[in-house]
Amino acid sequence: MTPLLEPLVPGQTYYCSFRANAAFGGNLLHPTIWLASNHVGMLFTTYDQHWTHWDPLPPPLNYAHISYPQILADTVGWILVSGSFVADSAYTYMMIGNFFSNALTDTIRFADPENVEEWYDNSYTLIDAVCVSPVPGGCEMSHGMAELGDSAPYAYPNPATDVLVIGQAKGQNALVLDMLGRKVWSSVPSSDSAELVVSSWARGAYVLMVEGHTGWTSFKFVLTE
Repeated sequence: MTPLLEPLVPGQTYYCSFRANAAFGGNLLHPTIWLASNHVGMLFTTYDQHWTHWDPLPPPLNYAHISYPQILADTVGWILVSGSFVADSAYTYMMIGNFFSNALTDTIRFADPENVEEWYDNSYTLIDAVCVSPVPGGCEMSHGMAELGDSAPYAYPNPATDVLVIGQAKGQNALVLDMLGRKVWSSVPSSDSAELVVSSWARGAYVLMVEGHTGWTSFKFVLTE
């Protein structure tokens, strides 16, 4: 976690990126780097959420502002993780990691557990070139984003009041979680522009999750009066 140079402005679009590498190896006593996962991403908060060793693990948020949906398993090159989002709060801190529960995380193992002495299910990811900017082109962005965006699931309007439209999710598992991680809705949309009536839902923030061919994609949306 790190503080931002200045708070984000609600309603402003921000462009974010970083480079990630699935570190591999270790030493004979602690060969810890044998596991890779998806959902490595970037999360913004309004308060310091430092975790200290031996403290209880915080509950998973099952959400990230920027997320890499595929398993990040490249141990040689640096994978570009990038995206944009509209700030809904005056965020002052930024974290990088996997903020999803084990049930929503896909993993692969680099080694046979028979040949690994200890710490088989632990790993870490190297991070470099972190960037957050309100300026289009201010951060390195993936050339493939536009192509992915044409067919990737989406939700609008955001904020929403009565109806939320879920696009490009036909035939895929979709669910909505509240900010405590409780499931409030699930279905398989029958069209690429499915309407979800939310007029009776409590006002506040929710996370829409859609399971595609490459894993789960998440979107945060807000319901207002």
